[in-house]
Amino acid sequence: MSIEELARKTIRELTPYQSARRLGGSGDIWLNANESPFANEYSVTCGRLNRYSECQPAELIQAYADYAGVNSKQVLTSRGADEGIELLIRTFCEPNQDSILYCPPTYGMYAISAETFDINTKTVPLTPEWQLDLPSIENNLDGVKLVFICSPNNPTGNVMKPRDIEKLLDMTTDKAIVVVDEAYIDFCLDTSTVDLLAKYPHLVILRTLSKAFALAGLRCGFTLANTDVINLLLKVIAPYPVPVPVADIAVQALSVSGRAKTKYQVLDISANRAYLQAGLGMLPGVTVYDGYGNYLLVKFSQADALFTALWDHGIILRRSPIENCIRISVGNRDECEKTLAFIRAHVTSQSNASANNDELNASN
Repeated sequence: MSIEELARKTIRELTPYQSARRLGGSGDIWLNANESPFANEYSVTCGRLNRYSECQPAELIQAYADYAGVNSKQVLTSRGADEGIELLIRTFCEPNQDSILYCPPTYGMYAISAETFDINTKTVPLTPEWQLDLPSIENNLDGVKLVFICSPNNPTGNVMKPRDIEKLLDMTTDKAIVVVDEAYIDFCLDTSTVDLLAKYPHLVILRTLSKAFALAGLRCGFTLANTDVINLLLKVIAPYPVPVPVADIAVQALSVSGRAKTKYQVLDISANRAYLQAGLGMLPGVTVYDGYGNYLLVKFSQADALFTALWDHGIILRRSPIENCIRISVGNRDECEKTLAFIRAHVTSQSNASANNDELNASN
């Protein structure tokens, strides 16, 4: 048998998640991965690298618990929120038997992680307003162990209605775990579901330091849940999931001074998002959707041509699965100004060319 034939059929047929780095590109402006434009400095010591790290470093767990406003026993740290997704699937779903449910358009790793472990997937698309279709979700809960909701949602940028999330939690009581992915919540903390943990034992929240805390390269995520869930996840997590330098840097980022810096940087990014939204919204044939994270979803009349022109010019954005839409990460002000200027020039040129063609056709 070939190496290919030795692999599981599921893996042979799997299409991997197309991350920003896998898609590549070459340029000076990278606004395709929802990364922070800030590169903060941290001190790292090497005196403990000959020893394994703690499975759940106490100082790190307490630091994030303080930040999130929960008990330390309600926190688990992992290699990014992506590992949290896998841990939940491995813990609660039986292969070839159980299902997860998610609501596209949304983050693609829910489905890929499930497929990797031979877990079935059910999809209930968001409404035209990109909110939860609760009646359809309720009709599709048979065999579902995990319901994944992303808020703010990637790539649309909107937040889910708090009352809808509570209704979802009510309808899944004693049936399924509801996982609210809050990777971008630090840009709109007032919309977090963390206060619902006290009322709903089957609520799980995913968090990360990759976005607002400007630590995408650190790969440090968190799962917030009630202790029964956390204790189950601890049974399947790797023995040493958090490298010593990762824990050290994360604790610094979550310190009083680190959190103050993050708050300032979130305000800066939010101001740049508003700048992009206002500038793009003035262009003909362009629709800018309200965004609550560090990115905007924008609809263009000729999105493919624009995306290619930007790519060739060294401005790397992200194509969206939503028709004629491009997702734009919010960078620093210089990056936003250059991106807006190029898009404005391109859209104006296309608009003028279209108007000239209309005049020519009318005269003929």
